[in-house]
Amino acid sequence: MKRRLMDYLACPIDKHHPLDLIIFEEEGEEITEAIIICWKCRRYYPVKDGIPEMLPDQLRDRREDIAFLEKWKDRIPREILEEGKPYPLKK
Repeated sequence: MKRRLMDYLACPIDKHHPLDLIIFEEEGEEITEAIIICWKCRRYYPVKDGIPEMLPDQLRDRREDIAFLEKWKDRIPREILEEGKPYPLKK
């Protein structure tokens, strides 16, 4: 995913723009692992293998989202870990 894509992305739930991006891994100009956050509705969207997964809640996989949060929990804001939608990381 290129950083400039963020200029065009909006939250699919509430249409909020702009969204925040926290980058975990990059290869050159490509963002390979990151999280996109909509602070208006407190939803998060993983970026895996350079692909932003901006699916509505009913199409998301709980196990995959929890595994993603667990993997990057030291770099994800506490508010998202505890209150993020659709699946927060339970303590």
